[in-house]
Amino acid sequence: MKTLLNVIWLVLCGFWMAIGYVVAGIICCVLIITIPFGLASFRIANYALWPFGRTIEQRREAGAMSVIGNVIWFVFAGWWLALGHLVTGFLLCLTIIGIPLAIANFKMIPISLVPLGSQIVPTD
Repeated sequence: MKTLLNVIWLVLCGFWMAIGYVVAGIICCVLIITIPFGLASFRIANYALWPFGRTIEQRREAGAMSVIGNVIWFVFAGWWLALGHLVTGFLLCLTIIGIPLAIANFKMIPISLVPLGSQIVPTD
């Protein structure tokens, strides 16, 4: 079932979301100081392609620098990315087949808000 949901997700919205995150990652990697944000964006792009069967966990060893980086990310990118996931999720809830996709969209909100200090792990 996860594979079927992932394929539907990829066709309907995952591909476009991943492209957006990859573009943001490339832009962030242009400057040396924002490379950690670019790498986080690439990680989220990978998650946006195939979200079913994976979940987000906080890394215990993440330190104060990840907190500072997350505050900067939240101010410049996180809030509008989370808002985009929220609006898309609500629109996907309008159809029955869109409800699992909406849940996946809502599941992506935490990592779009605070990507540093988080890791994507399989649920199996």
